[in-house]
Amino acid sequence: MLLGGMFGIIIGIILGLTGAGGGILAIPALVIGLGWTMTQSAPVALFAVSAAATVGAMDGLRKDLVRYRAALLMALLGAVFSPVGVYLAHLLPNAALISLFSGVMIIVAIRMARQAYRSQARTTDDERPREHKNCMLNPETGRLRWNPRCSTTLAVIGSVSGLLTGMLGVGGGFLIVPAFQQFSDIRTHGIVATSLMAIALISATAVMGAIHAGAHITTTGGVFIAASVCGMLLGRMLSPRIPAKAIQLGFSAVCIVVAGYLMLKTWM
Repeated sequence: MLLGGMFGIIIGIILGLTGAGGGILAIPALVIGLGWTMTQSAPVALFAVSAAATVGAMDGLRKDLVRYRAALLMALLGAVFSPVGVYLAHLLPNAALISLFSGVMIIVAIRMARQAYRSQARTTDDERPREHKNCMLNPETGRLRWNPRCSTTLAVIGSVSGLLTGMLGVGGGFLIVPAFQQFSDIRTHGIVATSLMAIALISATAVMGAIHAGAHITTTGGVFIAASVCGMLLGRMLSPRIPAKAIQLGFSAVCIVVAGYLMLKTWM
């Protein structure tokens, strides 16, 4: 139980420093640190990510940064597809799930590292040139212009995020945030706040689906969840004092090392 609390605090700090994408390390912490299987780890990791994302979403709501309809649409589609992911997770062998998860971790690490170097080359977020994207804000109202193209884009993002959330036990922030950056002109703070709300709802749905499928959260899992929320709050306090590039590159390095270790442990 003590070990679960220690890992929970570490994962929570990483969540606080990196945002919702840091939840991808919750599964390795449980698989490597506690020796659990993927199917045992997924509901606990999802619960921890959902709790942390809820705290962040509440802060975004307080600051009026959340795009409510976009978050609800993605969460609705995510809720539909997350049980499919849970079902597939119970069909696939543990080795296949870990291999797929490791591949996702490597992709996330590469994207994070590229983002760190790109951020040096551009100016501030507000000075970025506006270009036409699938989901555009109305400059007069400040709200999204809802049309078939925007609705379809958000529906696809939510569906894929829900599928991966149920299958791999990840919150989906590693997918939703870059997708929003690619397909909308919403500013960074609004993207993160909207993503956190969607992740909190999708993860909560996936947790219920996993529990309905027979998973249960042990006492050690409960300690991990509580500790991760405490660690997340600590991480949010530390994040302004650490350069963003250092956080991103450090997170990328940790993902690569953990993914490699998981693969070696599984196949050798």
